[in-house]
Amino acid sequence: MKTIGLIGGMSWESSALYYRLINDAVNRRLGGLHSARMLLFSVDFAPVEALQHAGDWNGAAAVLVDAARRLEAGGAEFFLICTNTMHRVADEVAASVDIPLLHIADATGAVLQQDGVNRIGLLGTAFTMELDFYRDRISERFGIEVVIPELHDRQMVHDIIYQELCQGRVDAESREVYLAIIERLNQQGIDGVILGCTEIGMLIDQRHTDVRLYDTTAIHAEQAVIAAFA
Repeated sequence: MKTIGLIGGMSWESSALYYRLINDAVNRRLGGLHSARMLLFSVDFAPVEALQHAGDWNGAAAVLVDAARRLEAGGAEFFLICTNTMHRVADEVAASVDIPLLHIADATGAVLQQDGVNRIGLLGTAFTMELDFYRDRISERFGIEVVIPELHDRQMVHDIIYQELCQGRVDAESREVYLAIIERLNQQGIDGVILGCTEIGMLIDQRHTDVRLYDTTAIHAEQAVIAAFA
């Protein structure tokens, strides 16, 4: 079993999900008292969030480069960035170390392709939905069209992530907001919806809708375990 490196803390709520999901998956494979060989470097999210909203992606990248180097020095054999949004700087971070990055959009795109998806909705932060780093990677590498909500809906999705989910708050009214947005996307002829923020799975899952959901946190964690045993 390889040692998995995690850059977490963005937010720590979803990093805790990664830790549990990866250990659960390893234990299902090996049984008994087995758990994952794993290193977690958890950053302070407040400065990172400020850099995001200021558009200082170079500053944000520097935080993650430092984290990746620490994981490599600690013995991680590959690593994950435990957030969709910060894959905006994934290339810079991956280039700073000699261990490979398991990219969240690649992990998700592979599952979508396996399922024969042609057109997919995307929920996430405004950065993930509106910038091209995520949508284009899925479109170009996997041949899948990515559809995002209209502007007002994007703002609601973004605000709920930062003002509620990243702070551990799960609100039933916000769940209804998300489900309404998913239904509006569904009316555009999609094959499913990517939950493209690692906290969204705290709020909604497949029990809440007939629209096929792809939870990037769960997908990324599962692919990490597959890579650990490859």
